[in-house]
Amino acid sequence: MELWFTEHQTEGFGITARIRRALHSETTPYQRLDVLETEAFGTMLVLDGMVMTTERDEFVYHEMIVHPALVTHPAPRRVLVVGGGDGGAVREVLKHPAVKEVVLVEVDRAVVEASRRYLPSIAGALDDPRVRITIGDGFEHIARAEAAYDVILVDSTEPVGPAVRLFEAGFYAGIKKALRPEGLFVAQTDNPWFKPALVQKTFAAIAGTFPLARLYVANIPTYPSGLWTFTLGSLRHDPLAVPPERIPDLDTRYYTPAIHRAAFALPRFVERLLADGFAAGGGTALASGAPAGGEGGR
Repeated sequence: MELWFTEHQTEGFGITARIRRALHSETTPYQRLDVLETEAFGTMLVLDGMVMTTERDEFVYHEMIVHPALVTHPAPRRVLVVGGGDGGAVREVLKHPAVKEVVLVEVDRAVVEASRRYLPSIAGALDDPRVRITIGDGFEHIARAEAAYDVILVDSTEPVGPAVRLFEAGFYAGIKKALRPEGLFVAQTDNPWFKPALVQKTFAAIAGTFPLARLYVANIPTYPSGLWTFTLGSLRHDPLAVPPERIPDLDTRYYTPAIHRAAFALPRFVERLLADGFAAGGGTALASGAPAGGEGGR
């Protein structure tokens, strides 16, 4: 008998993977957590029926939520990761020698424990002495912080359950307050095929909060549509102004100096999506290719 897992990404579309066996299943205080061994993508972490990460393609997401921001910041010494209990973002942050401390705030302890047990290639960096793990609410952690971090990475699930508040305008205002004067942050902001309104709304909220906002994309096969967006909000530094020679040769499989710039070259339908969002709000959209804002202004 064949066993298959299907994620229903919309009412009329989903992805299906054949599984060899279920490694772990539990209902935590926050969500349903499953770890599956798949034929095509190796071990897969699933929360509330949604694929969070897999052994085969996790490097794309984790490299792209981290490196554009940490390369842009001139001295990223203290970094906060909100969510990301699988440890992949932390692993990538630690590839930057300037980093002295990474604070991981994950609301669900079970995600950390399951990742350590079943996804050691992703979670292994959580044992690094530079990492401090806090089990708690990322929204509340941000609200209590002031000028505490150089870079903040919001590695959240989609806006359901405990992650809903991580997509609200008030959260981005809190992030701005929690950053040091040269700080910047990145959030995963879903996909423009199935969630155009969410992408539009989130980008507008971030651009309305930060002097500079940039949306960029990556290809992640197991995420809805495969085309995934990230949004960067910066108090001063523009990722498109980073000289190529300043980008280090990191131990990566997706991110490169060429990808650093190319990721910000958006498909026209995504550009129009963002422009329409600004027009509806009475603002002006940022161009995707030319530097916008620069040192402190948009």
